[in-house]
Amino acid sequence: MKMNFSRVMGQTALRYADQEALVNVERNRRYRFDELHRLTNRIVNMMRGRLDLRRGDTALCILENDNLSLLHAWTAFKGEAAIAQTNIRDSLEEHRWQVEFIRPKVVFIETELLDRYGEMLRQSGTRVVCMDLPPARHAYARYFWDLLEGVTEEEPGIESDVHEDVLLYRFTGGTTGRSKCARYTIDNWLAARDSMYADSEQGQAFNERTRYLHIAPISHGSGLSLLPTLFRGGCTVTQNTADLKAWCRNVEAERITTALMVPTLVGWLLELPEATQYDLSSLQTLFYGAAPMSPAKLEQAQARFGNIFFQLYGSTECAQAVCTLTRADHLTAIQTGRLASAGRPTTGIELAVMDDAGKPVPRGTTGEIWLRGRGTISGYHHNPEGTAAEFHNGFWKSGDLGYLDEAGYLFIVDRKKDVIITGGFNVYAVEVEATLNAHPAVSMSAVVGVPHDRWGEAVHAEVVLKPGMKIAEEELIELVKERLGRFKAPKSVTFVDALPLSAVGKVLRRQVRERYWKDQARRVS
Repeated sequence: MKMNFSRVMGQTALRYADQEALVNVERNRRYRFDELHRLTNRIVNMMRGRLDLRRGDTALCILENDNLSLLHAWTAFKGEAAIAQTNIRDSLEEHRWQVEFIRPKVVFIETELLDRYGEMLRQSGTRVVCMDLPPARHAYARYFWDLLEGVTEEEPGIESDVHEDVLLYRFTGGTTGRSKCARYTIDNWLAARDSMYADSEQGQAFNERTRYLHIAPISHGSGLSLLPTLFRGGCTVTQNTADLKAWCRNVEAERITTALMVPTLVGWLLELPEATQYDLSSLQTLFYGAAPMSPAKLEQAQARFGNIFFQLYGSTECAQAVCTLTRADHLTAIQTGRLASAGRPTTGIELAVMDDAGKPVPRGTTGEIWLRGRGTISGYHHNPEGTAAEFHNGFWKSGDLGYLDEAGYLFIVDRKKDVIITGGFNVYAVEVEATLNAHPAVSMSAVVGVPHDRWGEAVHAEVVLKPGMKIAEEELIELVKERLGRFKAPKSVTFVDALPLSAVGKVLRRQVRERYWKDQARRVS
């Protein structure tokens, strides 16, 4: 099926013409719906006419949230060439690999990165476009706003097949190895939009009064909310830095109604003295994902903000809201034990829990979570081996281990690769971490299996304490013994100042584990 996305967006822009659609806080840019529609038309026409980006070509973005918002889905789906989104917080070496892998015709980049990235980009042979005026010493770089001068704002009139034409690429987080490149069609992304409306409570978060603040990179999960906000007449507000003080200022100044955070950031927000200095009462929905909320954190957060919390479970490979734990669920989640769940599958997603042979397991039995829906991508770009290994009959095999309870709530117990086998027993790191993190002295933890002569692997925890707090190793071990049983308790605890985190705030457990296994011939017991 064909779609002229510019025409579709134009209809929405006409409906909400005078309302604010996009605010780039740090660059003080504000666009109404009609202005955003005309600007994205100009960008697409510029990319075709002045950068010669055509069907089959790719432009790669190494951009902060505010600049990436100008080239996001609402621009990519109007054009012919694909847009590859990277995480600006990735390393130079990771970006070098991404450039070599994608081989883009054009790279859009932040001007401040030119001194470090310039030589690499010149060697790649790509054209370089800066979003802010480049200094004279980087004469090879074009200036984005100069390229837009004199370009028509007429609709480009490009039609794309919503199921076949790949117009957007995103890289997986890479927490278990080298990033893979997910490829998306228009329909994959519209599935993300529609899934946000499927649950009645969730759908209420997107309306003409919505002002959605993005603190996480919109190149990743946070960006899935741009189209749901747009098509309901809401406003997207971008923040570049993961600065919670700035986030509080922005919530107050912009009267933010909706935001997304990982639980780690929610915990830090609760510990931030400055947070009480700002009026955050406009917040109506705070989505969180990537991990469950601890009961202790939820009780504190609800006391501070009210019952505004809503958990989302999704993935790069299945670009839609897969499961939701609603605000109503959060009222009873601690008592029912379902706060540890990812919620129930949303309308339209097919979720199956499978054994190693690809057969469904009984309810209550742990297996691998498989996902199939409109948001499920067809595979990885230039990676047939990865595609063959992780996709089957339209399903994506998530690598998450979990089970469904009698009411259909999904409990994720760990990643397949993170099972610790100690003395013949399986221990799931996430379960132990959740228990440790519930202690009032603990800020965060990482639980891994380490080599052990007797047990094969021993459960070990690295723990970051809250400022000014102290606790004995033995007390934490006894806590886990009491909550989960003796064999799941850590045999040892190391207190550290910090844990390695991904750009979106996930603990990089693999990096912690690697330190203990690097000299071992085998990496498992």
